Amino acid sequence: MRRNLLSVLALLFGTLFLFMGNGLHGLLLPVRGTAEGYDTTTLGLLGTSWATGFVIGCLMAPKLVRRIGHVRAFSGFISIIAIIALLTGIIVDPFWWVLLRAVTGFSTAGTSMIIESWLNERATNESRGAIFSLYIGITLLGVVAGQMTVPLADIHTPLLFMICGIFYCVAMLPTTLSTAASPQPLKAVRLDLPALYRNSPVSCLGILLVGIANGAYGTLGAVFGAGAGLSETNIAIMMSATIFAGAVMQLPAGRLSDRIDRRHVLAGLSGVAAFAGLLIFLLHPSSPPYLIGLVILYGAVANTLYPITVAHANDFASAEDFVKVSGGLLLLYGIGTIIGPTLSGPIMTLTGPHSLFFVTAVAHLLITAYAIFRSRQRAAIPVGDRDAYTTIPTTNTQMITPESMSLASRTGTLPETGDPAVKYS
Repeated sequence: MRRNLLSVLALLFGTLFLFMGNGLHGLLLPVRGTAEGYDTTTLGLLGTSWATGFVIGCLMAPKLVRRIGHVRAFSGFISIIAIIALLTGIIVDPFWWVLLRAVTGFSTAGTSMIIESWLNERATNESRGAIFSLYIGITLLGVVAGQMTVPLADIHTPLLFMICGIFYCVAMLPTTLSTAASPQPLKAVRLDLPALYRNSPVSCLGILLVGIANGAYGTLGAVFGAGAGLSETNIAIMMSATIFAGAVMQLPAGRLSDRIDRRHVLAGLSGVAAFAGLLIFLLHPSSPPYLIGLVILYGAVANTLYPITVAHANDFASAEDFVKVSGGLLLLYGIGTIIGPTLSGPIMTLTGPHSLFFVTAVAHLLITAYAIFRSRQRAAIPVGDRDAYTTIPTTNTQMITPESMSLASRTGTLPETGDPAVKYS
C-alpha cells in the first residue's frame, strides 16, 4: 500500500495548492466586495454563479475531457482559473466578478474530476480507503490554509489575487509534468428525480435543503462576519474553524447514524444547527468569541448533514446503484447551493447580516420536521444491512464530484448483505 500512496503524492501535492487557491479566492472575493461597498444581493450572486458553473461542469466536463484528453483538459481548466483569479484583482467590478465566477465553478469541477479520476486509477482495493481519506484531508487543509492567507496582506491591493494565481500555477505542475498514462474516461451523471424520491424522500428533499443552507453560509458567511463587526482575521478564523469543526464531528455523527435510525440523527443535528442559527439571528451577539463560538457550533453540526443524507439514501439502494444515487444527490445539492445565496442575499440586504442564519434555520427546521415525519412512514433498514457511513465534508469551495463519489463507493464499505428488493419496499 505504501507504494500506491507514493505514486499519488505528487498529484496530492498539486491538489493541496489547487484548494489553497480555491480557499483564498473564495474568501477574498466577498471580503473585498464588502470593502468595496457591494450590496449583499450582488455578493450572494457570486456563490450562485460559482455553484451554477460547478453543476454544469459536472455534467459537461466529462465530454470535454473525453475529446481532448485528461492532461490537456486539466491544463486548460486550471489556466482559466488562474487567469480569472488575476483578472478579478485587476477588474474590480461586480458584474464581471459574478460572470467570471461561473467560469471558475465550471473549471473547478473539471479539475477536481480529473484529479479524482487519476486517484481512482492509481488506487487498489487495499489502498482506496486510505487514499480517499488522505485526499479529503488535503482538500480541507488546502481550503483552510488559503483562507488564513487573507489576513496576511492588504485586501485593497492586487497582491492576494496574485498569490491565488501562483497557487494555481504550482497546482498545475505535478499533473502536466507526469508521464503516467491517462485514466479512464470520466463518468457522466444523470439526474432522475422521480427515482431519487422513490428511493428516499428524506434524502431527496433533505439534500436540497442542506445545499440551500450550506450554499448560503459558504457564500455569505464572510459578508455576515464583516456586517457583524468582525475583523478580517476573525472572519478567516470563523470560516476556517467551521470547516475544522465539521470535519471533527464527521466521525462521531457517522458512528451514531450507523447505530440508530439515520433520520433521527439527521433530525437531531439539523435541530441543533437551527437552534444555533436562531440564537445568532435573535441575540445579535457582539462579542467576537461568543459569536464565533456559536458559528462554530453551527458549522460542526451543519457540515455533518450531507454525508448522513447520502448514507441514508444508499441504505435503500442496491450496491450497484450507489454511484448513480449519490451522483444524483450531488446534483440536487448543487441546485440547493444555487438557491441558497440567491435567496439569502436580498434578505440580508433588507433585514441585516444576521438574517443569514434565519434562512439556514428555516432550512434546517424543515429537515428536522420532514425527517421525523418520514421516520413514522417507513421503517429503518436493519443495522446489518446498511451501507457504511463515508466521511464526505463539503465547503463552498470544495464540493464533491461524481468521480469522488466513485472513489468513495469502492473503498470496500458497501453492504454485502440484504436483498435490494426488500430495501426498496
